[in-house]
Amino acid sequence: MSEPDRRPLCEAYDTAVLDLDGVVYIGERAVAGAAAALEGAVASGMHLAFVTNNASRSPEDVAAHLRELGVAAEPADVVTSAQAAAGLVAQQVPSGAEVYVIGGPGLETALRERGLVPVTDLTGSPVAVVQGFGPQVPWRQVIDGAILVREGLPWVASNTDLTVPTERGPGPGNGALVALVAEFSGRTPLVAGKPRPPLFEETLARVGGTRPLVVGDRLDTDIDGAIAVGWDSLLVMTGVTTLADLARIEVSRRPTYVGADLSRLAHPATPVDGWTAAVVDGRLRVQGAGDVHGWWSAVARTTWAHLDETGRPASTDGAVPGSVVA
Repeated sequence: MSEPDRRPLCEAYDTAVLDLDGVVYIGERAVAGAAAALEGAVASGMHLAFVTNNASRSPEDVAAHLRELGVAAEPADVVTSAQAAAGLVAQQVPSGAEVYVIGGPGLETALRERGLVPVTDLTGSPVAVVQGFGPQVPWRQVIDGAILVREGLPWVASNTDLTVPTERGPGPGNGALVALVAEFSGRTPLVAGKPRPPLFEETLARVGGTRPLVVGDRLDTDIDGAIAVGWDSLLVMTGVTTLADLARIEVSRRPTYVGADLSRLAHPATPVDGWTAAVVDGRLRVQGAGDVHGWWSAVARTTWAHLDETGRPASTDGAVPGSVVA
């Protein structure tokens, strides 16, 4: 057996490919301890790439929001699905072409960066349609764009996330509206965002790195995406994934690491902890003591082994992270 890796993750990997919603912030509020954890990672030599499927805002806006939350970030550190989507559009249409936008200003900025002309009405001659999350998008804009898609114009979606995190819980995301356009048009879009490879490829092209670690809170975008491109991943439990969800993850979709939050980056790749977990009569039990990251790691290992052996997820009812489960 190989020796456990005692290096903290922020030293074992050179670039953290960080999701934002549910990882660094939720809505306008920072996740507790996120800024300090990221500052520590940078001090250890790790570079941060802030990568989001949310296409509504420009990198400048995202970086400004991060700085307001105490996270040191510049626009060059931010990579959005809008940028990846614009890149896919640019591969299909000539420079200077008009592209119809179903979405917000983030998409318009990304298209201009690629030498394309974003439009939101039909007075011109759009040759493609790009769609992304935009909370203020008028319904007429959706209707006109959907008609263009049905007429056969190339169609790129920034992402197909069915939900977005909000301070009041999950809300409908870009995927819900993409599904509407798809049903109306009878077509499916080319998708740029996670879990598809284009956004990850865009990230390394812009930010660099040879040993990236994807950090996210969602299985269907962050972890599935990391697996698709062959990168290691860290699932943090500050967003949409619950303990019960964790216990149900099939072997092909499991993250490399699990942690309570971003402070997991300062802990060894192979945790050293005093937690012992077991599944007794189908129910999770945890004994011992240690930090909360060790608790999550022990619980993940144990519930996954139980799932693999029995084909049934363990019950996690009543379990409190970082505590004994009798």
